[in-house]
Amino acid sequence: MSFLNIFGKKKTPKELLRENKRQIDRAIRDIDRERMSLQSQEKKLIVEMKKMAKNNQNEAVKVMAKSLIRMRHNITKYYTVKSQLQAVSMRMQTLKATQSMADAMKGVTKALTGMNGQLSLPEIQKTLREFERQNEKMDMTSEIMDDAMDDAFEEEGEAEETEELVQQVFDEIGINLNTQLASVPATQVAQPQQQQQQQPQAAEAEPVGDGIDEDLQARLKNLRGN
Repeated sequence: MSFLNIFGKKKTPKELLRENKRQIDRAIRDIDRERMSLQSQEKKLIVEMKKMAKNNQNEAVKVMAKSLIRMRHNITKYYTVKSQLQAVSMRMQTLKATQSMADAMKGVTKALTGMNGQLSLPEIQKTLREFERQNEKMDMTSEIMDDAMDDAFEEEGEAEETEELVQQVFDEIGINLNTQLASVPATQVAQPQQQQQQQPQAAEAEPVGDGIDEDLQARLKNLRGN
Protein backbone atom coordinates (compact mmCIF):
# COMPACT_ATOMS: atom_id res chain seq x y z
CA MET A 1 0.00 0.00 0.00
CA SER A 2 2.98 2.32 0.46
CA PHE A 3 3.49 2.36 -3.30
CA LEU A 4 -0.09 3.43 -3.96
CA ASN A 5 -1.54 6.91 -3.63
CA ILE A 6 -5.01 7.75 -2.35
CA PHE A 7 -6.58 6.93 -5.72
CA GLY A 8 -5.03 3.46 -5.84
CA LYS A 9 -2.62 4.38 -8.63
CA LYS A 10 0.94 3.12 -8.44
CA LYS A 11 3.53 5.84 -7.85
CA THR A 12 6.26 6.46 -10.34
CA PRO A 13 9.95 6.10 -9.36
CA LYS A 14 10.35 9.87 -9.54
CA GLU A 15 7.51 10.38 -7.07
CA LEU A 16 8.95 7.74 -4.74
CA LEU A 17 12.38 9.40 -4.81
CA ARG A 18 10.86 12.78 -4.05
CA GLU A 19 8.83 11.39 -1.15
CA ASN A 20 11.76 9.50 0.38
CA LYS A 21 14.04 12.50 0.07
CA ARG A 22 11.46 14.61 1.87
CA GLN A 23 11.36 12.07 4.71
CA ILE A 24 15.16 12.01 4.97
CA ASP A 25 15.35 15.79 5.12
CA ARG A 26 12.73 15.79 7.87
CA ALA A 27 14.72 13.19 9.82
CA ILE A 28 17.89 15.26 9.50
CA ARG A 29 16.11 18.30 10.90
CA ASP A 30 14.80 16.25 13.84
CA ILE A 31 18.29 14.93 14.58
CA ASP A 32 19.73 18.44 14.54
CA ARG A 33 17.02 19.57 16.94
CA GLU A 34 17.77 16.73 19.37
CA ARG A 35 21.52 17.29 19.14
CA MET A 36 21.18 20.99 19.92
CA SER A 37 18.97 20.13 22.90
CA LEU A 38 21.58 17.72 24.25
CA GLN A 39 24.33 20.29 23.81
CA SER A 40 22.28 22.79 25.80
CA GLN A 41 21.76 20.22 28.58
CA GLU A 42 25.49 19.48 28.51
CA LYS A 43 26.33 23.10 29.25
CA LYS A 44 23.86 23.23 32.13
CA LEU A 45 25.20 19.97 33.56
CA ILE A 46 28.75 21.27 33.51
CA VAL A 47 27.67 24.37 35.44
CA GLU A 48 25.93 22.21 38.07
CA MET A 49 28.98 19.95 38.36
CA LYS A 50 31.15 22.95 39.13
CA LYS A 51 28.73 24.06 41.84
CA MET A 52 28.68 20.58 43.39
CA ALA A 53 32.47 20.42 43.31
CA LYS A 54 32.69 23.72 45.18
CA ASN A 55 30.33 22.31 47.84
CA ASN A 56 32.48 19.15 48.14
CA GLN A 57 29.66 16.88 46.92
CA ASN A 58 31.94 14.42 45.20
CA GLU A 59 29.40 11.59 44.82
CA ALA A 60 26.96 13.86 43.02
CA VAL A 61 29.77 15.08 40.79
CA LYS A 62 30.62 11.48 39.81
CA VAL A 63 26.99 10.72 38.90
CA MET A 64 26.77 13.89 36.85
CA ALA A 65 30.04 13.01 35.13
CA LYS A 66 28.59 9.66 34.01
CA SER A 67 25.52 11.43 32.66
CA LEU A 68 27.74 13.93 30.86
CA ILE A 69 29.73 11.13 29.22
CA ARG A 70 26.55 9.39 28.02
CA MET A 71 25.22 12.69 26.74
CA ARG A 72 28.37 13.36 24.74
CA HIS A 73 28.23 9.85 23.28
CA ASN A 74 24.66 10.50 22.15
CA ILE A 75 25.70 13.79 20.55
CA THR A 76 28.42 11.94 18.64
CA LYS A 77 25.87 9.33 17.51
CA TYR A 78 23.58 12.10 16.26
CA TYR A 79 26.44 13.47 14.16
CA THR A 80 27.08 9.99 12.75
CA VAL A 81 23.43 9.36 11.91
CA LYS A 82 23.11 12.79 10.32
CA SER A 83 26.13 12.19 8.07
CA GLN A 84 24.73 8.81 7.02
CA LEU A 85 21.34 10.32 6.19
CA GLN A 86 23.00 13.08 4.20
CA ALA A 87 24.93 10.45 2.23
CA VAL A 88 21.67 8.62 1.50
CA SER A 89 20.05 11.89 0.43
CA MET A 90 22.91 12.62 -1.96
CA ARG A 91 22.63 9.12 -3.37
CA MET A 92 18.93 9.64 -3.97
CA GLN A 93 19.64 12.93 -5.73
CA THR A 94 22.10 11.09 -7.97
CA LEU A 95 19.47 8.46 -8.71
CA LYS A 96 16.97 11.18 -9.52
CA ALA A 97 19.39 12.82 -11.95
CA THR A 98 20.12 9.45 -13.52
CA GLN A 99 16.41 8.77 -13.89
CA SER A 100 15.90 12.17 -15.54
CA MET A 101 18.73 11.47 -17.95
CA ALA A 102 17.27 8.04 -18.74
CA ASP A 103 13.88 9.59 -19.45
CA ALA A 104 15.46 12.18 -21.72
CA MET A 105 17.45 9.53 -23.60
CA LYS A 106 14.30 7.48 -23.95
CA GLY A 107 12.47 10.41 -25.52
CA VAL A 108 15.36 11.19 -27.86
CA THR A 109 15.62 7.55 -28.92
CA LYS A 110 11.91 7.44 -29.63
CA ALA A 111 12.13 10.61 -31.72
CA LEU A 112 15.12 9.30 -33.69
CA THR A 113 13.34 6.02 -34.30
CA GLY A 114 10.33 7.85 -35.68
CA MET A 115 12.45 10.06 -37.93
CA ASN A 116 14.47 7.13 -39.25
CA GLY A 117 11.24 5.28 -39.94
CA GLN A 118 9.92 8.17 -42.01
CA LEU A 119 13.11 8.57 -44.03
CA SER A 120 13.55 6.33 -47.06
CA LEU A 121 17.07 6.07 -48.47
CA PRO A 122 16.00 5.06 -52.02
CA GLU A 123 13.53 7.92 -52.13
CA ILE A 124 16.20 10.39 -50.99
CA GLN A 125 18.59 9.13 -53.68
CA LYS A 126 15.86 9.45 -56.29
CA THR A 127 15.14 13.02 -55.18
CA LEU A 128 18.82 13.96 -55.37
CA ARG A 129 19.17 12.51 -58.88
CA GLU A 130 16.08 14.39 -60.02
CA PHE A 131 17.45 17.60 -58.54
CA GLU A 132 20.76 17.15 -60.35
CA ARG A 133 18.98 16.46 -63.66
CA GLN A 134 16.75 19.52 -63.33
CA ASN A 135 19.73 21.68 -62.39
CA GLU A 136 21.64 20.62 -65.52
CA LYS A 137 18.54 21.25 -67.62
CA MET A 138 18.26 24.75 -66.19
CA ASP A 139 21.92 25.48 -67.03
CA MET A 140 21.41 24.37 -70.63
CA THR A 141 18.27 26.48 -70.93
CA SER A 142 20.12 29.53 -69.60
CA GLU A 143 22.93 29.09 -72.16
CA ILE A 144 20.43 28.77 -75.02
CA MET A 145 18.58 31.88 -73.87
CA ASP A 146 21.82 33.86 -73.63
CA ASP A 147 22.86 32.88 -77.17
CA ALA A 148 19.41 33.74 -78.50
CA MET A 149 19.48 37.15 -76.83
CA ASP A 150 22.93 37.90 -78.26
CA ASP A 151 21.75 36.98 -81.77
CA ALA A 152 18.58 39.02 -81.40
CA PHE A 153 20.30 42.22 -80.31
CA GLU A 154 23.30 42.01 -82.66
CA GLU A 155 23.00 44.63 -85.46
CA GLU A 156 24.37 44.49 -89.00
CA GLY A 157 27.81 45.98 -89.44
CA GLU A 158 28.59 45.65 -85.76
CA ALA A 159 31.54 43.35 -86.47
CA GLU A 160 33.06 45.88 -88.91
CA GLU A 161 32.62 48.71 -86.43
CA THR A 162 34.29 46.57 -83.80
CA GLU A 163 37.32 45.94 -86.05
CA GLU A 164 37.60 49.64 -86.89
CA LEU A 165 37.49 50.54 -83.21
CA VAL A 166 40.21 48.01 -82.41
CA GLN A 167 42.37 49.34 -85.27
CA GLN A 168 41.85 52.86 -84.00
CA VAL A 169 43.05 51.82 -80.58
CA PHE A 170 46.15 50.22 -82.10
CA ASP A 171 46.84 53.36 -84.13
CA GLU A 172 46.60 55.50 -81.04
CA ILE A 173 49.06 53.21 -79.28
CA GLY A 174 51.47 53.51 -82.22
CA ILE A 175 51.24 57.30 -82.16
CA ASN A 176 51.96 57.34 -78.48
CA LEU A 177 55.00 55.13 -78.97
CA ASN A 178 56.37 57.37 -81.75
CA THR A 179 55.79 60.41 -79.58
CA GLN A 180 57.75 58.82 -76.76
CA LEU A 181 60.63 57.96 -79.10
CA ALA A 182 60.70 61.53 -80.45
CA SER A 183 60.85 62.95 -76.94
CA VAL A 184 64.14 61.12 -76.13
CA PRO A 185 67.01 63.74 -75.67
CA ALA A 186 69.40 64.04 -78.61
CA THR A 187 72.44 64.21 -76.32
CA GLN A 188 72.00 60.54 -75.49
CA VAL A 189 72.43 59.70 -79.19
CA ALA A 190 75.30 62.13 -79.78
CA GLN A 191 77.43 60.89 -76.91
CA PRO A 192 78.50 57.63 -78.58
CA GLN A 193 79.56 59.59 -81.72
CA GLN A 194 81.68 62.01 -79.68
CA GLN A 195 83.36 59.12 -77.93
CA GLN A 196 84.21 57.53 -81.29
CA GLN A 197 85.74 60.84 -82.51
CA GLN A 198 87.84 61.27 -79.36
CA GLN A 199 89.36 57.80 -79.61
CA PRO A 200 91.27 58.44 -82.96
CA GLN A 201 92.62 61.74 -81.59
CA ALA A 202 94.04 59.95 -78.59
CA ALA A 203 95.57 57.36 -80.91
CA GLU A 204 97.25 60.10 -82.97
CA ALA A 205 98.68 61.79 -79.87
CA GLU A 206 100.49 58.68 -78.74
CA PRO A 207 103.15 58.70 -81.57
CA VAL A 208 104.00 62.34 -80.76
CA GLY A 209 104.84 61.39 -77.25
CA ASP A 210 107.10 58.60 -78.50
CA GLY A 211 109.06 61.05 -80.78
CA ILE A 212 109.76 63.44 -77.91
CA ASP A 213 111.21 60.60 -75.84
CA GLU A 214 113.61 59.61 -78.66
CA ASP A 215 114.86 63.23 -79.02
CA LEU A 216 115.63 63.44 -75.32
CA GLN A 217 117.52 60.18 -75.39
CA ALA A 218 119.67 61.42 -78.33
CA ARG A 219 120.59 64.61 -76.47
CA LEU A 220 121.59 62.61 -73.40
CA LYS A 221 123.89 60.46 -75.51
CA ASN A 222 125.55 63.56 -76.98
CA LEU A 223 126.16 65.00 -73.53
CA ARG A 224 127.71 61.77 -72.34
CA GLY A 225 129.94 61.66 -75.42
CA ASN A 226 131.26 65.17 -74.75
